[in-house]
Amino acid sequence: MHVVILGLDRRKAARAERRLFGYPNINGDPEESSHAALSPYLFDAGGLSDPHLVVREESAPLNGMDRLIIGPKPIDGGNYIFDAAERGAFLDAEPEAAPWLRPFIGAREYLQGGERWILAPHDAPPEVLARLPRVRERIAAVRTFREDSKSTQTQKLAAAPTLYHVNVVPTAPFLVIPESGSERREYAPIGWLEPPAIPSNLVRILSDATLSDFALLASTMHMAWLRYIGGRLKSDYRCSIGVVYNTFPMPPEGAALSRLEPLAQAGLDARAAHRGAALADLYDPDLMPPNLRRAHQAIDRAVDRLCRRTGFASERERVEHLFMLYEKMQTPLELAARGKSKRRRRTPASWRDTR
Repeated sequence: MHVVILGLDRRKAARAERRLFGYPNINGDPEESSHAALSPYLFDAGGLSDPHLVVREESAPLNGMDRLIIGPKPIDGGNYIFDAAERGAFLDAEPEAAPWLRPFIGAREYLQGGERWILAPHDAPPEVLARLPRVRERIAAVRTFREDSKSTQTQKLAAAPTLYHVNVVPTAPFLVIPESGSERREYAPIGWLEPPAIPSNLVRILSDATLSDFALLASTMHMAWLRYIGGRLKSDYRCSIGVVYNTFPMPPEGAALSRLEPLAQAGLDARAAHRGAALADLYDPDLMPPNLRRAHQAIDRAVDRLCRRTGFASERERVEHLFMLYEKMQTPLELAARGKSKRRRRTPASWRDTR
C-alpha cells in the first residue's frame, strides 16, 4: 500500500524555510535539509525561476533526439499470438505458414526470456495467403473480433484485418526500452533487437539508435529523470514517451557525445560475457556481475561530466541540474505560445478597427 500525504497552505503564508527529508536508504533514517524553495518533485528549487514548474507531456522530443514509439499492438483477440506449443501445433497443420510466424517480444520476453510468436499476415502477398487456409481462418477471426468490439476505432480496424492496430514493424535493428521496470534496478536494461523479431506495445522502440543514445538512456542521469519525473505502476517506474523521453534534457550543445560510444560498447560486451543470463538477472542489484557494474559506472561518470564538469554527488543533485536545463528548454516554447495567444486575441479587435 502506498500513501501520499500533502500539506497545502496559502502562498502568502508560505514559510521562508522549507524542511526536506531524504532517504538515501529507504530502510534507514532520513537526512534533513533546509531550503528556501522546494519543487513539487521534492528537491531544491533555488536554481529555478519558477519553483512551481512541473514537466508537461510533449508530443515530440524537445531535446533533438529521434522519436521513441511503442511497438505494434495487434488488437487481434489473441488469434495472431502463439506460445511455443501452439506454434508447433499450428505448423504441424500448416507448415507453409512458417515464414509468417515471427518472434514476438514484449517486456517479459525481453527481460526474462521465453518464447512467444506472432502471425504477420501483412508480410505475406495475397496469392500466398490464398494457399494458407489455417492462416485465413485466423484473419477471419480477427475481422470478426474487431467488428464485434464496442470501440468504434477497433471496428474501423476490421476493414484491414491483416494489419495490427499499431503496424510500425521495424525492418532494421532497433533499441528496446521496457515500458516499466522494477524500482530495485539501478539501471534500465535497454538494448538492441533485430528482425525477424517483432516488438509488442509493452516496449518502447528507437529506430536508428546509436551507441551514444544507448549510453545516455542507460545512464544514472536518465534514471534520475525517470524516477523523479515519470509515473509509477505500484512503485515500479514507467518509461513514458511524452513525459520522460521527450522532455529529457540533453547535455549542453557541443558536448562530445562520441566519447560515450566506446563506453557503451564496453557495457554491451560485458553483457555478452554472460549469454546464459536473462537481463532481469543481470540487472538485479544483488546479482549484477562486477564487470557489468563497472561498465555502467564508467558510462555514468562520462555522462555526468558531459552535463557538468564537476560531476554530481547524488541523484537529487542530478535531477536539480536537469530541471534547470528543462526550464531553459521550456522558456522559448512558452514565449512562442504567449505570442500566438496574443495574436489570436488581437485579431477580433483588428477586424473591428477595419470596419
